[in-house]
Amino acid sequence: MEFSIRRIYDDPATREGRRVLVDRLWPRGKSKADLDGIPWVKSVAPSDDLRHWFDHDPAKWPEFKKRYFAELDANPDGLAELRKALGRGKHATLLYAAKDEDHNNATALAEYLAKHPQ
Repeated sequence: MEFSIRRIYDDPATREGRRVLVDRLWPRGKSKADLDGIPWVKSVAPSDDLRHWFDHDPAKWPEFKKRYFAELDANPDGLAELRKALGRGKHATLLYAAKDEDHNNATALAEYLAKHPQ
């Protein structure tokens, strides 16, 4: 499966496939109605401790990914929930709320999923 990464605040693009929100916290300024039909799989988001430690500091990115991947390795139930939400399509979009488009949990998660397809 191929993944796109998009901010939840951006308008949907064409051919995004299944869209899934993968943040731990609900995105500010979005109502449940705004995201009607979009699954929210917060169980695969980084832990609160890891999120606070990272604090979106690009200098911590390599270590963040290492720690996050270890959390994902220890979370088969969360990964199973995500894979179920993604379905069996060829393409899916992981949605996140962070302002940094390069250093966010969805980008790291897509990398992890590419390395661990099942």
